[in-house]
Amino acid sequence: MVEVRLEKVMKKFGEIVAVREVSFEVREGEILTLLGPSGCGKSTTLRAIAGFYYPDGGKIFFGDRDVTTMPPQERNTAMVFQNYALWPHMSVHNNVTYGLKLRNVPKEEQNRRAQSALEMVDMGKFGDRMPNKLSGGQQQRIAVARSLVVNPDVLLLDEPLSNLDAKLRVETRREIRDLVKNLDLTALYVTHDQEEALSISDFIIVMDQGVVRQTGKPRAIWESPANAFVGTFIGEANHLELPVASKANGQGTLSIPNSTRTLKSSYTIDLEEGKPAKVVLRPEKIKVDFTEDLTKNQMPGRIRTVMFMGDHERITCRLAGGVDIIIKRSEGLSDPVKVGQNVFVQVEPSQVFAFGPNAY
Repeated sequence: MVEVRLEKVMKKFGEIVAVREVSFEVREGEILTLLGPSGCGKSTTLRAIAGFYYPDGGKIFFGDRDVTTMPPQERNTAMVFQNYALWPHMSVHNNVTYGLKLRNVPKEEQNRRAQSALEMVDMGKFGDRMPNKLSGGQQQRIAVARSLVVNPDVLLLDEPLSNLDAKLRVETRREIRDLVKNLDLTALYVTHDQEEALSISDFIIVMDQGVVRQTGKPRAIWESPANAFVGTFIGEANHLELPVASKANGQGTLSIPNSTRTLKSSYTIDLEEGKPAKVVLRPEKIKVDFTEDLTKNQMPGRIRTVMFMGDHERITCRLAGGVDIIIKRSEGLSDPVKVGQNVFVQVEPSQVFAFGPNAY
């Protein structure tokens, strides 16, 4: 395993800048996830690390080695693809040994390492099977085994679970994390799935339009978004635009349209008085009050829909300004809310993420 470091890497396709001066570091033995919407540059960045693309600017290092223009076969990386990329005419065993053959590894060593890799992913008894006789989850395990068998310095995974059903994704991402950690590999993982990124990563890089919007540990990304994009992209979130009535000492007061109430925020970034702020509210941090309390951070609203989800109610509430928000209510379920009921939604000031025009 090695440390991976990018320094102001840029990649263009014609006039389109797909990756714009991206810099980050992956320490040995860590899993770093590149997270973002489709077209944000995350897969292009991964492919530059693999050597499939050469950057138009910047440098890529594996440890002290500058691999920026080094061919893929000389980097000792291995990639797990979204579509598995198994040879359909080869058995599982031959698929796994393919990379070893290209490296001129002796036949006996090929067989030993292939069997060991298959056993790591609980597929030791499937060597004679053909890929089309395997489920999607089994094929993905074979793709992982094929990557591990070459003893890569860096493991690269490009949307490896997106073709699996929801339950299998949860199981497989746990298995991949356990495997990477047990083997002490350095890994870069690409996904657009926020839950997947939060659960599998040591660090996350959130990308948008070819640039890095925030870097941090999963909990920090979730609890402390650096800008409105990260706040609304990570997890489920309500977002409002509310005018800033005042700001002082890191506190903001936001006007609520068609209401005499205001909303307080103690999580503010670059607010400007008189200008709109983008406000992010997590559904699980919103409470429902049946009576008005001027000492609380409340907004008036009316219940539009209620869905009972077992451990919580999923509520749509229309605020006084005509905007709908989602609430995940897990407390007080013995006193359910009703459609058409007037209520007051309460959010602690620390959970009102308010971003000014320069933090969008």
